[in-house]
Amino acid sequence: MKIAIAADHAGFALKEKLRDYLRAAGHEVTDLGTSSTESTDYPDYAAAVGHKVASGEAERGVLVCSTGVGMSIAANKIHGVRAALGTHAAEVALVRGHNDANVLTLGAKFTPEAEAKQLVDVFLGTSFEGGRHARRVNKITQLEDGA
Repeated sequence: MKIAIAADHAGFALKEKLRDYLRAAGHEVTDLGTSSTESTDYPDYAAAVGHKVASGEAERGVLVCSTGVGMSIAANKIHGVRAALGTHAAEVALVRGHNDANVLTLGAKFTPEAEAKQLVDVFLGTSFEGGRHARRVNKITQLEDGA
């Protein structure tokens, strides 16, 4: 799977581990930064991943900041992105299955590496269920279009 990944300075260390984990699992991973723990602005990285996912250049995106919330807010400003903060495996399965989330955000301050890997695995391994959920996702798209 083609995955775009990025983080701000607070998520840098976890992003590096997740990038390597995903590559080792055979995914094609595009790392869009940051490349150090030097202070950065998370919206820049959310936009970079969001645009890759929205354009179809990446099938899914993963973003990491301190809480995951800032990245989620920023990424959701990109038309076509449905970013969701992941905190529990069951929750991540639902945001994929029911909401067709295409970007997962994680909080490095609150998500240990092993748990982050599990959440990413669930995110990538869960399919959108469609059906009644597709109707609802279509309504989200209509909101993006100004309806």
